[in-house]
Amino acid sequence: MQILHTTPAADGFSMPAEYSPHYGCILIWPERSDSWQFGAYAARKAFVEIASAIAESEAVTVCAGYSQYNNARQALPSHIRVVEMSSNDSWARDYAPTFVTNAEGELRGINWYFNAWGGLTDGLYFPWDKDNAMANKLCDLYDADAYDAQDFVLEGGSIHVDGEGTAIVTENCLLSKGRNPELSKQEITDKLKEYLGVSKVIWLKYGIYQDETNEHVDNICCFVKPGHVVLAWTDDENDPQYAMSKHCLDILSNETDAKGRPITVHKLYIPEPVCITAEECEGLDNMDFEPTRTAGERLAASYVNFYIANNAIVMPGFAKPGATDPLNLSYAASDAKAKMTLAKLFPERKIVQIYARDILIGGGNIHCITQQIPKFINKCR
Repeated sequence: MQILHTTPAADGFSMPAEYSPHYGCILIWPERSDSWQFGAYAARKAFVEIASAIAESEAVTVCAGYSQYNNARQALPSHIRVVEMSSNDSWARDYAPTFVTNAEGELRGINWYFNAWGGLTDGLYFPWDKDNAMANKLCDLYDADAYDAQDFVLEGGSIHVDGEGTAIVTENCLLSKGRNPELSKQEITDKLKEYLGVSKVIWLKYGIYQDETNEHVDNICCFVKPGHVVLAWTDDENDPQYAMSKHCLDILSNETDAKGRPITVHKLYIPEPVCITAEECEGLDNMDFEPTRTAGERLAASYVNFYIANNAIVMPGFAKPGATDPLNLSYAASDAKAKMTLAKLFPERKIVQIYARDILIGGGNIHCITQQIPKFINKCR
């Protein structure tokens, strides 16, 4: 693995769309006790289900720390690779490499700087050094050269591309004071063009209400095919999310992609607010003598946070299996509606819905814990 000081665009590389063919996917085994309640056992069960669903059509690698390697190896099916690799938490989307390819199918990675979604300004934990070291380690694992972008703070969840020259991002995230405050919006746009190999960046303002990543785009909007996106939506004008989603809709409805096509927006309705309970809060350790969650706090639940595998859409569900209380029945109805929407948009893929509340409590969802590896021709050593 070589460290590169050029840029992907200059070398003829670009980031493929998530719906393009994959070689595989990376996940990171959860263990952090102030993120994952009650020792992360429920979260690990969900991780196993997600990894197994993805592994039906692409190669899955799960990174686990030294203390959890044996547990991960025992819990995961034998055809899923487990490698020992230290991390501070479990968000592969945000600090695993952003992979880029060229016309010949060669694979390279981008090593952005990761500072836990805002560093000492409004980041969520410290230190983040092990997370920040993972991109180069993973490039080594896949024998892929790595672009050095350590001068630029970015997480994988803050970008979506169509593979045909267009990226979508949010202002509240990329223009936040804890990331690249010395750079202007235009300078950030130029940086994204050089590293993602795109010619157009569409800036939405907002993400999902209460999203503690400063509103990553992967929770509010993503491409499902060129010229088409899904947008998290609610018809409830009293919900703070309504105005946020409406603002995004207005932008998208008046935009074109890099090839001049108008953007077709498909609404993907969010569930009734999902709030953490006092019992769930009791299962979380404090961080620096402060609780990481407060009972009744609304979590950033969205069905847009799904993963596009080669033969499947692996999406979150919020209805607890077997529960029959009115709120859970509401979640079940929302789950079914969202699953139907994605089935219509991805008729060639199986829709796999996995109960993901235990991941949501950690601060993200299925897309946040996964990072795709595009199909490539490099051979691992």
